[in-house]
Amino acid sequence: MELYDELIAADGSPRAHASVLIDSLNRLGHERLVASAKRRDAIFVQQGITFDTYGPDGERDRPFPLDLIPRLIPSREWEELERGIRQRVLALNRFIADVYDAGEILSDGVVPWELAVTRAGFTREAHGIKPPGGVWCHVSGCDLVRDAGGTWRALEDNVRVPSGISYVLENRAAMSRLVPELFTDYAVRPVGDYPEQLLAALRALAPGGGTPTVVVWTPGPANSAYFEHAFLARRMGVELVQGGDLVVRDATCYLRTTTGLARVDAIYRRVDDAFIDPLALRPDSLLGVPGLMRAFREGNVAIANAPGTGVADDKAIYHYVPEMIRYYLGEEPLIANVPTYLLSDPEQRAEVLANLDKLVVKPTGESGGAGVFVGPTSGEREVEELRRLVELEPSRWIAQETVWLSTMPTMSHEGPVAPRHVDLRPFAIYGDDVWVVPGGLTRVAMQKGSMIVNSSRGGGSKDTWVLAADGARQHPEAPAFDPPTLPGMRQVGWTEQQRQQQQAGPTGSARGRR
Repeated sequence: MELYDELIAADGSPRAHASVLIDSLNRLGHERLVASAKRRDAIFVQQGITFDTYGPDGERDRPFPLDLIPRLIPSREWEELERGIRQRVLALNRFIADVYDAGEILSDGVVPWELAVTRAGFTREAHGIKPPGGVWCHVSGCDLVRDAGGTWRALEDNVRVPSGISYVLENRAAMSRLVPELFTDYAVRPVGDYPEQLLAALRALAPGGGTPTVVVWTPGPANSAYFEHAFLARRMGVELVQGGDLVVRDATCYLRTTTGLARVDAIYRRVDDAFIDPLALRPDSLLGVPGLMRAFREGNVAIANAPGTGVADDKAIYHYVPEMIRYYLGEEPLIANVPTYLLSDPEQRAEVLANLDKLVVKPTGESGGAGVFVGPTSGEREVEELRRLVELEPSRWIAQETVWLSTMPTMSHEGPVAPRHVDLRPFAIYGDDVWVVPGGLTRVAMQKGSMIVNSSRGGGSKDTWVLAADGARQHPEAPAFDPPTLPGMRQVGWTEQQRQQQQAGPTGSARGRR
């Protein structure tokens, strides 16, 4: 099958926007790229920019693999993607607000009510809550792929606690230091203002007057995304806290300090819904803050993303996003879904079971590539085992048409450069309006023939360059490699249950479980 390559046209020549980059790479040569890659790994290990991989040998901590050949997206193409991402974020936000209020989209039968309320991410305790500004998903990441024909499609939406933005910023800094020559002839739009955009959005949510107090709430150092939590707290200049650092008094949230309690106005949480408040949600949570849901319900503290957003993060709900866009916005989707089948439907299930070897089948509530079955690359025994699992619990699965992801020239272990499959996760912040960081995290399957791009499954990443419209060169951001100063975390006396809850914290993490 002929695949779409991001830099190389079908006839083997560079695409128009990539010709200068290809010339620059040829001038650098393979030896220089390899030497730069070794320096990259040493720096990443020193800074703790690592991730957990899971394989036959168990869990291993490795430097996050940044491939030094960047992805280029022309300005006009990005503008179209940006509009499509914004459209999805607006529709998903309207859907979440509707589900926990009047439920009109459910009563009108556009989305089956039994499907929505049985999702693992549905939080009954969020019903009737009115978050500040009516915004539920303040931070989101939409996974996009380009098919064999070059058409962009949305693969899934991440609106709980999407991770990876720290790698977007660190990748740009690393590229600016390691291969600055590649930037010489390109006007690359900056990505470094993401922390400022996030902080502004969080402050805008705060219910109190004056200068709001914002904190980043992490499950703790055992969580695989801890690097990103600390990175964002440091870049925003706010406190990184755990549940034990917060307390609720009279439906108001406070931070414990050496001088007493200080009110907290907005929380950027990286803790899963179930663990937020042991009084309202999971009673065995050792990570949560008792009474926090009451403080949130009464409007005394803002939480981003709002508890309950997980209902829109489910892969079965993803199937209905195009209908949400039509229902709430009165528009046609600008980015199409990958054709998707719900296996809870008997007719769709029968069709899928007859074609398992041609489809991709995914568990609805998982992330990070866990449990994904790729029919065209699976053996007969795997097909039959999946058939058994689907028939046992069909509502737990969806199936999608196989999309042969676009490829990019990538440094490999088998030779100087080889094509590898890639996807793209752009990040959006919803404050007064939806702002999308120019680019996002390009994830790459480092193994030949693999389409599993998740870093926990051996994938890597590329710096994503959105080219400026005017063609004038912009100096790339090059902040100094500065290991994050990790605020002291209480690690003494951890119980095994605490450690497990921290590690189980949001999947889709920055340090690899994506």
